[in-house]
Amino acid sequence: MDTSRHRKKALFIDRDGVIVIEDQIDSFEKIIYKPHVFEALREISRKTDFELVLVSNQDGVGTPSFPFEAFEGPMERILSTLAGEGIVFDDINVDYSLPEDCCPGRKPGTAMLSGYLDGSYDMASSFMVGDRLTDMQLAQNIGAKGIWYTPERMEIPEGYRDAIALSTSSWLDIASYLTGDGSCAHRTASISRDTKETRISLDIDLDGTGCGRIVTGIGFFDHMLDQVVRHSRCDISGSVEGDLYVDCHHTVEDTAIVLGEAVLTALGEKRGIERYGFDIVPMDDTAAVAAIDFSGRPEFMQEFSFRYDYIGDFPTELIRHFFRSFSSAARCNLYLEATDGGDSHHTAEALFKAFARALRKAVRRIPGDNAISSTKGVL
Repeated sequence: MDTSRHRKKALFIDRDGVIVIEDQIDSFEKIIYKPHVFEALREISRKTDFELVLVSNQDGVGTPSFPFEAFEGPMERILSTLAGEGIVFDDINVDYSLPEDCCPGRKPGTAMLSGYLDGSYDMASSFMVGDRLTDMQLAQNIGAKGIWYTPERMEIPEGYRDAIALSTSSWLDIASYLTGDGSCAHRTASISRDTKETRISLDIDLDGTGCGRIVTGIGFFDHMLDQVVRHSRCDISGSVEGDLYVDCHHTVEDTAIVLGEAVLTALGEKRGIERYGFDIVPMDDTAAVAAIDFSGRPEFMQEFSFRYDYIGDFPTELIRHFFRSFSSAARCNLYLEATDGGDSHHTAEALFKAFARALRKAVRRIPGDNAISSTKGVL
């Protein structure tokens, strides 16, 4: 008889470097959470039967350099914040020793977890999530599998290949792996466009942190695209080669088309997204409003103008054309408005920032929702 089906499973999770940034967290200001940790752990808690077990080494708590009071307050704040997000640990194990103490409870030692090794837990189906190889060694020592949360792509060392089930820099990947639900994963797309006028390749991750750059060879346009990346919080990287010896038109238009196609592809069926996004961005002597609806029906509406026909050597009429082309390729309603009379650079930048922030809200996934936001059942 397979008794493993009747035994409990545990998901052991390190704290520093996994839930929060790696640091001696001895003040509230040092608490910085890892991207997507809340939504990922919420999905794991909701969709699996793992018991959540915190396992952490906290070097020298109780010593003059790390008083217990300095540890206790931030620790309680971290746990209460997680609980507020629906994430509650079933057990908390913290070792306060220093490495030189050689304490048997210090990871990768197993003394803290002896209660899980009495046969009541199916350790072969349990996992340890950690950012250090000592965490992976702990997984080996207790008979569990390791999930190596590492911010860089690193090759798994020879002695750990059988122990590490997943190596990733993303909590969404961890949630997708443990739940078996692909809807938890990063929404990505890679789009290329090769014509006689332009050659473009672009990668997008809608669930990024605002990293990346699109290089077109047009200084002001690159500056505006930087605003899209940063304020949308999407990771976007791309290279654009255009016939700039003619003018900027084809490069701007085709970049918008590829960006729109990338967003549309990454959204897939658009399940669980907000669908609508709206924001207003003031910038010195102007303000811009953007509203987006990923309805599947392209429509571009605008109420803005520029004091001058050029910003540097960039034609301001191409800003309107960029957004119209994006709307068509992304199959979305896009409305943009800006106050009259502002500095043209400020007006343009406010428009791109408002657009990016509205995009960010529209593509956001609603926690626990996998429905399509339409009475038609399709977008």
